[in-house]
Amino acid sequence: MAFLFFYVLITTNLKKQLDDRLSQKISEFEAIYNLQGLDEVKEAALIESRAAGEKKIFFRLLYASGVAFSSSNMSYWRAIGINRKAVRQLMTSRSRVYETLSIPGRDDRVRIAYGVIGHKIVVQLGYSMETDIAFVAIFKRIFFVTMSALIITAVLVGWFMARRAVSGVEAVTRTARQISESDLGRRVPIMARHEEIDRLAVTFNQMLDRIEKLVVGIREMGDNIAHDLKSPVARIRGMAELSLSGEAGVSDELISLAGNTIEECDRLLDMINTMLMISKTDAGAGDLNLEMVNIAQVARGAVKLFSPLAEDKGLTLSCDTPEALMVEGDLKMLQRAMANLFDNAIKYTPPPGHVDVRVFREPGNKQQINIAVKDSGIGIDNQDLSKIFNRFFRCDQSRTAGGSGLGLSLARAIARAHHGEIHVVSSKGKGSVFTVSLPDHHVH
Repeated sequence: MAFLFFYVLITTNLKKQLDDRLSQKISEFEAIYNLQGLDEVKEAALIESRAAGEKKIFFRLLYASGVAFSSSNMSYWRAIGINRKAVRQLMTSRSRVYETLSIPGRDDRVRIAYGVIGHKIVVQLGYSMETDIAFVAIFKRIFFVTMSALIITAVLVGWFMARRAVSGVEAVTRTARQISESDLGRRVPIMARHEEIDRLAVTFNQMLDRIEKLVVGIREMGDNIAHDLKSPVARIRGMAELSLSGEAGVSDELISLAGNTIEECDRLLDMINTMLMISKTDAGAGDLNLEMVNIAQVARGAVKLFSPLAEDKGLTLSCDTPEALMVEGDLKMLQRAMANLFDNAIKYTPPPGHVDVRVFREPGNKQQINIAVKDSGIGIDNQDLSKIFNRFFRCDQSRTAGGSGLGLSLARAIARAHHGEIHVVSSKGKGSVFTVSLPDHHVH
C-alpha cells in the first residue's frame, strides 16, 4: 500500500510537471506566432529541438485537417504518428490534448501535447520520458530494497516481542498442564519483566496455594479419621471375640451376631488399612522393599491363586507370559496390585466368561513392561472411565457386587510408587483391559 501510494504520487507529479512544460512551450509558440508570424514559430521550434536534443524533443506543425506541413528532425521519432482524433477534439474544444505513447520495439515512452497556436494551425509537441522513467525505476529499486529490509527487521522484532510477551503465558500454561492430583507443588515462575503477566502468575500461584491447602487438608482429615477409627473398631472386634469365648450356654443368635460383628470389623479394618496405604503410597511416605521381581512369575502366581474362584463362578483364566521379565519393585505390593486387578475382573465378569493376563515388553517401547488383565465382563461406561481410580468410586451404585471401591485406587498408587502407570480401555458390555506399565530395569 505504501509503494502504491508513493508510486501514484510520484508518477502523477512527474506527469503534471511534464504537461506543464509542454503547455508552456505551446504557449510560447502561440505568442511568437501572434507577434512575429509562422516562420518565426518554425525557427524557434527548430532551435528548441536542437538545443534539447533531437532524441529528447520533437514538434510538428499541422493544418486543422491533421496534415503536417513542417516538423523537426523525425528520424528518431518516425514511429510516432498524428492522432487525428486528438486534432478534431482540439479544434472543437480548443483545450489542449495530452497522450502518452510507447514506441514499438523500444523501451522509450513519449508524452505528446496538441495545441492551437493560430488560425487553424496546430502544433504537436513531444517530449521523451526517459528521465522520468529512469527516476521511477530508481525509486522502485530503492523502495523495494528499503522496504524489504524494514519488513525483515519488523518481522524479527515482532517475533522477538511476541515471544517475550507470551513467554509468561506459556509458563502459566505449562505449569497448569504439569499439575496433577498428586503434584500440587508446582508454581509459575515470576519473570519480573511483564507487569500484566507477572500479576497473572502471582494470582495463579495464590490460587494454587489455596487449592493445595484445601486438598492437603481434606487428605489429612481423611487420613486422621481413618487412623482414629482403627482403635475403636479393633476394640469392638476384641469385645465380640470375648463374647464368643465367654461362658457356655450363649444363644445361637448372640453367637451369630458376634460373628457378624467380627466380620464387619475385619472389613472395616481392611478398608481403613487400605486407605492409609493409599495415602502413604501417594505421598511417597511408604517404604518400598525394592528387589528384583520376576513380574511374569507374579502374574502366573495370581492366575494359580484365583483359578479356584474363577472356576466356581464358571470363568476361565488364561496366562500368556514369557519365562521371566524382571522389574525392580516391592514384591508384596506388586502382588497386591495384581490381586486387586484379578479380583475386580472376576467380580464383574458374568459366566460363561474369561479373564486373560498377558505380560509383555511392548515392541514400540523398550523402556517399559506391561501387565494386561483383560476380561469379557460388563464393561465400563465412558462417563465413568475418568472416575474409576477415585477412592470409593463404584460403577455399580447399588453395591450389589460388594467391595469397598478402593482396589483400583490402591493399584494405581502402587503402580505410580514404582514409577509406572495404569491405564484402562473399556466399552459397555464388551469387557475391559487394565494395563499396568512398569519401567524395565534393564534400561537403567
